[in-house]
Amino acid sequence: MMNQLQSIFKIPELKKRILYTLSILILIRVGAHIPIPGINTEALATAMSNMGNTLFGLYDMFAGGAFNKATLFALGIMPYISASIIIQLLGSVIPYFQKLQKEGEEGRKKITQLTRYGTILIAALQSLGVATFLSSPAMSVQMSGRIVPVVPHPGIGFTLLTMLALTTGTVLIMWLGERITERGIGNGISLIIMIGIVARFPNVIVSEITLISEGVRGFLTDAVLIIILFAVVAFVVLLTQGKRKIPVQYAKRVVGRKVYGGQATHIPLRVNTAGVMPIIFAQAIMFIPSTFATFFPNSTFIQAVTSVFSVTHPVYWIVFGLMIVFFTYFYTAIAFNPIEVADNMKKSGGFIPGVRPGKKTAEFIDNILTKVTLPGSIFLAIVAIFPYILTKVMNVDYNLASFFGGTSIIIIVGVALDTLQQIESHLLMRHYDGFLKSGRIRSRR
Repeated sequence: MMNQLQSIFKIPELKKRILYTLSILILIRVGAHIPIPGINTEALATAMSNMGNTLFGLYDMFAGGAFNKATLFALGIMPYISASIIIQLLGSVIPYFQKLQKEGEEGRKKITQLTRYGTILIAALQSLGVATFLSSPAMSVQMSGRIVPVVPHPGIGFTLLTMLALTTGTVLIMWLGERITERGIGNGISLIIMIGIVARFPNVIVSEITLISEGVRGFLTDAVLIIILFAVVAFVVLLTQGKRKIPVQYAKRVVGRKVYGGQATHIPLRVNTAGVMPIIFAQAIMFIPSTFATFFPNSTFIQAVTSVFSVTHPVYWIVFGLMIVFFTYFYTAIAFNPIEVADNMKKSGGFIPGVRPGKKTAEFIDNILTKVTLPGSIFLAIVAIFPYILTKVMNVDYNLASFFGGTSIIIIVGVALDTLQQIESHLLMRHYDGFLKSGRIRSRR
């Protein structure tokens, strides 16, 4: 490992890319601690402390704690992700976007431009909602025996300033993420999300050290937790990298004096084609009752529904797991189109041995994809509900347990593997040993 780390700094280009990426990530973390003007930060912290299990808490996780503090980067990269998902969904139903997806590089540039415009629009609307939410009387808290509002001087001036600050912060994060992708190492947007999640880890470690020093938890319990963490990470790696390869043969074609085709390849069908999106969709829906409860604190019915759909109730996790299975199939159907794959194979002279080209090939691929997605969706649901199991079995705080499963661990492992493979490709191109030389990552075979 030390030899590989030394090799990184022997390659000037790779060293420059890594340092460039680290500098931008540090800049983003600095911006996540600069509050927008006109906010009483102490009152805000008190008001937001009870919203961890709502949509605001989910949003705050992706923003790296910036939303909880109403900083310049409070919206984080979520407007960009929302715009990207909307464009991707539109590409499945609207012919104009389907045409752009098939136009190659020019189409991708147009889609990127539309995504940027969509990001600005979504960020402006969300920042307006944030300004209205912070200025509402419900955000007033009791401090030192008196009611203190989060926004001491609400009004049109505060609203416009908040919209300008938050929208600009989102656009800046989007631009910095694109710069990482272009001039740094790894996917910039994914790294920004990952660094926001990892930023919560030091606070969790400090809390664990405090519990050990106070005698609440023993070293043996923490040792078991570390072993479980390694096991979960290994399981998520297998889930992320698992593939079902469908063999494809290309027929030989004679054009003039040259012979084209004749090679054998394969179609890699991932066990988890949908990635982390099913968990995000399911989590967003499951947080709706608790989010509504914050706006209607005096409604008995809403409070009763909220108690059933709280993260401490078994019903929440059962429904959560079933929704993950559903959204895994839903998003896989959007992300992977067997009919389009079969048509492209037919145009290129490719075929699956023993299967007729065209409709039969599409049905064959769809059948295998359905079978592969079922265990993948079940395993994904198990990973998502594992923090709840850990809190019940070992009485672990949920902030710590969230790193043992759910959205956090899948994003961290997925982004880390992608970045590590990009670093390794730079090393192998210059005849250095990669980090994954002795591993079993299938992409190396």
